[in-house]
Amino acid sequence: MLEVNELTVFFENALALNNLSLEVKQGEIVGVFGSNSAGKTTLMNTIAGLTLDKKIKEARKGGERITILGGVRFEDEDILLTKPSHRVKKGIVLSRERHPVFRDSSVEENLKISGYLRSRDEVKAGMEFVYDLFPHLTGLRRRKAGLLSGGEQQMLAIGMALVARPRLFLMDEPLLGLSPLLQLHIVEAMQGIQREGITILVAEQYARPIFPIIDRGYIMENGTLITTGTGQTLMENPEVKSAYFGL
Repeated sequence: MLEVNELTVFFENALALNNLSLEVKQGEIVGVFGSNSAGKTTLMNTIAGLTLDKKIKEARKGGERITILGGVRFEDEDILLTKPSHRVKKGIVLSRERHPVFRDSSVEENLKISGYLRSRDEVKAGMEFVYDLFPHLTGLRRRKAGLLSGGEQQMLAIGMALVARPRLFLMDEPLLGLSPLLQLHIVEAMQGIQREGITILVAEQYARPIFPIIDRGYIMENGTLITTGTGQTLMENPEVKSAYFGL
């Protein structure tokens, strides 16, 4: 479904991604793990098209020089130079880190806004799925998003991405800043999303809750892929156990 081939990204002279390759097959949950500054967000933004969008805007201003090399293919189509909005139409949807929402709009308004590229019936069906996935949001429909807790905002941010009807759902740091209980709730939601036939690529620093549910995982360090394997294989890897489980 998704193939990233020898992807390299420079910001000015800083190397953010170094010749990185990975693949995601239809129906999988694939994890990308690494510490802060490992390059996870750059990878997700590049797949979603946000790095390209930034490159174009910076070039117009004569500012930061961004270089993108390599290939990104979605369903055997080269999308490296495809606009972010066109990628969304193809079904590639990103839920960004730190749960960005429209703070002055209600929960329901946020969900409707996020479906602007979809038909009314698709938005309605998407919202019903979100409320089934996160029943807690049902009683908060009219509350302003800025008044929600961090965990509630994360549920809403995931819900907004789901209303956009992803086929490939990119989740960047969905567990960031959440309590262990809420982390497990989000992990359970990811399994529910997968059961709906949605493929997931998740980038996360907090690997422990996610390792058990992934089909495959990639470990990154300083923009470079250092190891890969199934969730079970990674959990049994001594170096991975030391870095992520303290064992």
